[in-house]
Amino acid sequence: MKIGFALTGSFCTFSKAIESVKALVLSGYEVYPIMSDIAYNTDTRFGTAEHFRSELTEITGNGIIHKIEEAEPIGPKKLFDILCIVPCTGNTLAKLANGIADTSVTMAAKSHLRNNRPVIIGVSTNDALGGAAKNIGALMNYKNYYFVPFGMDDCEHKTKSMVCDFGQVLSTVKKVSNGEEIIKKIF
Repeated sequence: MKIGFALTGSFCTFSKAIESVKALVLSGYEVYPIMSDIAYNTDTRFGTAEHFRSELTEITGNGIIHKIEEAEPIGPKKLFDILCIVPCTGNTLAKLANGIADTSVTMAAKSHLRNNRPVIIGVSTNDALGGAAKNIGALMNYKNYYFVPFGMDDCEHKTKSMVCDFGQVLSTVKKVSNGEEIIKKIF
């Protein structure tokens, strides 16, 4: 089974997302990395862009899709069985909920969805219980969108922040690949 695995700019979760990629590869999935332009090019206190790009290509053995024109053929060529967007920022949630395809990741989703294939979202945003809440709710009601279970990551200091349980990415992919609906709930 071929999995597109997209990362957007929640840099503090990249190490956990990459562990999810490793788990998928070790479970026999063929994984193709996708990165938004910001994720692909930005160095942060959590690591350099080059470090994360190198890790992804080394783990998967595949090049990184990071341009809109590289993502557009995903649907016409039916490149993936499942597309994961993990981590998925509030910005990307808003674009997906409103049909905006102006990044490699949102174009990948748009192109992939044309074949009625599943998109798995791993929420990671400081605004999940604020402005992003309506976009999460909208996507939960759209056909072919599934969510990795998520919840508050620091209810005392970041009262609107939520993040997915990266340890459940693999189990979410397995359920979706077997045609099962995952429980769309907050843990």
